[in-house]
Amino acid sequence: MCRYFDGGVSSVYFWELQDYGFAGIVLLKKIGDGTKNVKGCWDSIHVIEIAERSRQAHYKLTSTVMLWLQTSKTGSGMMNLGGSLTRQVEQDSAVTDSTPHLVNIGRLIEEQESKMRMTLNEIYFGKTKKVVSELRSMEKASDIRSRDVLTQEIRTAVAGRGPKDA
Repeated sequence: MCRYFDGGVSSVYFWELQDYGFAGIVLLKKIGDGTKNVKGCWDSIHVIEIAERSRQAHYKLTSTVMLWLQTSKTGSGMMNLGGSLTRQVEQDSAVTDSTPHLVNIGRLIEEQESKMRMTLNEIYFGKTKKVVSELRSMEKASDIRSRDVLTQEIRTAVAGRGPKDA
């Protein structure tokens, strides 16, 4: 837990399923300390079902991340941002002495949480930043649109250059 979150709290529980295999849940919680005028909380819930097949296992992971942030800065005022994201992934993995269930489950959860963190950062925060910037912008909307069109034209021109043109 300290490796990824610099503190926080975690809980892990496993139980046998009635018809096949076993299941587990991994709970992670990190509360922001309020430094830099930012408060927040990260909660992630990872529920995993494991169906064993000889030296193979089928893993079904359902992950939910809930995030809440509050900033209060002199220049921008107070802003609250919160939401959740749920993703599901299934994977078959070998179960050996070097890759037991715990290693496979840990790797799967790490990959899923990393993807979800990147999604939140790039899509949700990026889009929120753009919307807030446009709402608080002193530029005219027509100037912003013109700049966006020019940016897209440049991207198209650069993307159209092949290796022989470079």
